[in-house]
Amino acid sequence: MEKMDMYVIKKCCFMIASMLVFTMTANAQAEKQDSREQLSAIAIPEQLQFSKAIVSGVSWYDQQGKTVSAHGANIIRDGGKYYLFGEYKTDSANVFKGFSCYSSDNLVDWHFEGIAFNQQSDGRMGPYRVGERPKVLRCPATGEYVMLMHTDNLQYKDPCTCYATSQAITGPYKFQGPLLYKGEPVRKWDIGSFADDDGHAYLLVHHGIIYRLASDFHSLDSCLMNGLKGAGESPAMLKKDGTYYWLSSQTTSWERNDNMYWTSKSLSGPWEYRGEFCPKGSLTWNSQCSFVLPLENGSFMYMGDRWSFPRQCSAATYVWQPLTIADGKLTIPQYFEAWDPLTMQQEIVDSTKLHERKWQSQVVGDCLSIPYTGHRIALYGTTDSMSGYADITIRDQRGHKVFGGIVDFYSLIPATGIRFLSPMLAKGKYTLELRIAEMKPNWTDKRRNQYGSTGHKVEITHVMIE
Repeated sequence: MEKMDMYVIKKCCFMIASMLVFTMTANAQAEKQDSREQLSAIAIPEQLQFSKAIVSGVSWYDQQGKTVSAHGANIIRDGGKYYLFGEYKTDSANVFKGFSCYSSDNLVDWHFEGIAFNQQSDGRMGPYRVGERPKVLRCPATGEYVMLMHTDNLQYKDPCTCYATSQAITGPYKFQGPLLYKGEPVRKWDIGSFADDDGHAYLLVHHGIIYRLASDFHSLDSCLMNGLKGAGESPAMLKKDGTYYWLSSQTTSWERNDNMYWTSKSLSGPWEYRGEFCPKGSLTWNSQCSFVLPLENGSFMYMGDRWSFPRQCSAATYVWQPLTIADGKLTIPQYFEAWDPLTMQQEIVDSTKLHERKWQSQVVGDCLSIPYTGHRIALYGTTDSMSGYADITIRDQRGHKVFGGIVDFYSLIPATGIRFLSPMLAKGKYTLELRIAEMKPNWTDKRRNQYGSTGHKVEITHVMIE
């Protein structure tokens, strides 16, 4: 692929690219740009960009600056806080290592509470097993916290829905074994959960199966629906004005697809198919549904995963979007890269912070270097089916590494937007180094069908400095 004329790329090394100099005062005269000058942050405003916004499609960081790893997740609100539970992923293999717990006051800033449920020494949740889609509920009858989960072997041929319990929301959760219905385990894989406003809670299972949890949430006392035509995997549910909404993805492994929904006045049906809830062909804004969170203002938040195999820990991200419900129709009509969960409004990027920075290569090992001064840097770029991983390193002015991460530039359909947002650092002089990785996003499903990228391309379009 032909390189951009304004940059020279050299294998396994980097050179300082042509940059813009930002003025620090409004009245300063424009200075002549030199190709080796450093990007400099403009004066930091009182309110930083995205400081109160949920930003989808980029890695998030906890209080220690580590990547938030909580996929296939759910959130419950307890004691005035939000608690996020999800799969604590690795970058090496699709094996269970634990289910994580994070807390937040605002759905934006996340505090790592710890591993709420650890890998067991043996058995269904032991080494070399699969553990997915943890869903935590608080039982109103006992006050106990119950975690539902999917367990399996590495070949996905030993599925079982199990549960664990804890007296504290953050855990540790004690494994209790299979969740039984009529004395038998539920031998299924993708699960979801739903807590109704009458105190009852339900286990949702792929392909349209609904079980009601017993009063102590330790077993299942009834099956309200045993299949829904057309329903797929990763079930989620919400209730609005007496109508239930069932969300489901199609069955395309970790590849994104157009998720669907159904509505009914009763959990036992009949259910009406309503089609996609995102624009057709958007592949649910490049995500798979996981959970729907009711917000205090009466609105609902869609929670989806943007999977990235095999770099599920470092490069998989989240797509959280406000849901629109009007006249019984559920939609996410527009993708908000950043939005305020208090106002449900999109946050628009300050155009004075966004600067064109075109760079493109598909050669493994090619590097881009961006010196800058500020607290934080963001990269905007294009994703498509020929794109791969980029390794990101940030160094301080003494050359010490202060951050390392991985960005996934793959998507089945092309998209342009924010791809990387660094953690907040002390204001100073830094250099961001981007290197095209040798590994690319590729995987197979249970039938050994191939998915993922056909190349290593990485394309940057803009840079934002704060």
